Amino acid sequence: MGIEALTQALLQFRDERDWAQFHTLRNLIVSLNLEAAELLELTQWKSDAEMAALPRDAGALDALRDECADVLLYLLLIADKAGIDLEAAARAKLAKNAGKYPVDKSYGSSRKYTQLKD
Repeated sequence: MGIEALTQALLQFRDERDWAQFHTLRNLIVSLNLEAAELLELTQWKSDAEMAALPRDAGALDALRDECADVLLYLLLIADKAGIDLEAAARAKLAKNAGKYPVDKSYGSSRKYTQLKD
């Protein structure tokens, strides 16, 4: 299922429950951030090694899957509400980032584009 079909299924789910009335752009953005915090909570007090092992733990992987899905679903609702084509926006952002982070300057570096050496 592609982004458009997933969005349509999500909108149908929402509309069947009459939840659109609660889905202002502000509320959706707040909700996205709350779900992102729940995703972040999965990392709390865990070492990098514990996080690397997480996908091998069925319960932890299920929780990670659910939180990722929640983040994606709210992002789809935000994009729909704002009239954003997410696929086109992602492609444009990749192109923009390629200009900010040329391979010869950014390869192997975690520096922000404003701190890359000429």
